[in-house]
Amino acid sequence: MPPALINIVEPTLMTEAGHCFSFVTALAKAAAKEQSFRLWVNRQADVDFSGTGVEVRRHFSRRLRRVQSYLLYRRLLRSPGKLFIATAGRGDLIMLDWAATGEIPPGKAYLYVHWFNTSDSKLAALGKIATAQPHLVILGPTPSVITPFLEAGFRHAQVVPYPISVSEQTHVPEPGGFRHLLYAGAARHDKGFSHVVDLVAYLQSSKLDIPITMQISAEHFGKYDAVTRADIQRLEDIAYPHLKLLPETLDSSAYSDQFKGAVCIQLYDRHDFADRISGVTLDAFTAGCPIVTTAGTWMARIAQRFGAGTEVHELSLPDVLSAIQVIIADYPGFQARAGLAGKVLCEENNAANLYRVLIERAVNEVCGL
Repeated sequence: MPPALINIVEPTLMTEAGHCFSFVTALAKAAAKEQSFRLWVNRQADVDFSGTGVEVRRHFSRRLRRVQSYLLYRRLLRSPGKLFIATAGRGDLIMLDWAATGEIPPGKAYLYVHWFNTSDSKLAALGKIATAQPHLVILGPTPSVITPFLEAGFRHAQVVPYPISVSEQTHVPEPGGFRHLLYAGAARHDKGFSHVVDLVAYLQSSKLDIPITMQISAEHFGKYDAVTRADIQRLEDIAYPHLKLLPETLDSSAYSDQFKGAVCIQLYDRHDFADRISGVTLDAFTAGCPIVTTAGTWMARIAQRFGAGTEVHELSLPDVLSAIQVIIADYPGFQARAGLAGKVLCEENNAANLYRVLIERAVNEVCGL
């Protein structure tokens, strides 16, 4: 008998940019050939999952996403197959509980929580859902994400490494010289976009000629917050001659190519990313690209583990530039260690781990494991 259909819900998935696309692609590639997926995405999504066993259902609109999610959960809970919410939050748990007619059965609903800001009120709300829905499976990439759910009483909350497709790392990247600095991914304030704009201004005022490439596409629905919009205008006004801006969303091939010969700048918010996984970091190391990042973050710990980057404590511009220059001065060494990091992380974060949980959990629950 073929495995049960897995319905993957990703309402904000629009393009191949960002973690949503790579997350689903990695899971699909890790699955058995006979596994079928039905992916529920934004109705304007422009994505291609051909050859992966993924059937795309363009379903969500931006304004009605919450209502549509509730109605879809209600429908899928009453239909054959499994429900997997790939980027889940507290709101999804609440809607699942509302959508259910009673206890959701074992092996039916799975939620992958990428990060979670806890509070007493949130824990109290989670505790009520944990009591009402004891069979929900909560998955997350780090212990700090899972701990609040365990404390709230969820019986099936566990760490599952953020999935990477092993096929993305078939060999250690070929060595090459330094080409440019890189800000990769969507332009976001919590991902230090303002700091990188400051860096460009500093390079200009210091009359340096270090090339820098920056993606300035929006993460979801083509929308920027006010701060990021002002930063993009400021960036354009600086007129640094060695700056290359990438305003459009890149396809997977172009996105990967930009990491070649790069130093990836990740001056992310220390609080938000203290134990939060960065898909850009994983992408960078997969491509053999070292990073400069904020001290006290998950990215910094991974860079230290492999000697694949440098960290900055106060984010002063001289300190950031110094951290960059350390890597440039020994780029072949940092590049080699970043490539090793990519290889090891691809093994540790093999998407097969997640797929195994999705197909085995129901059996384990019935057996009392």
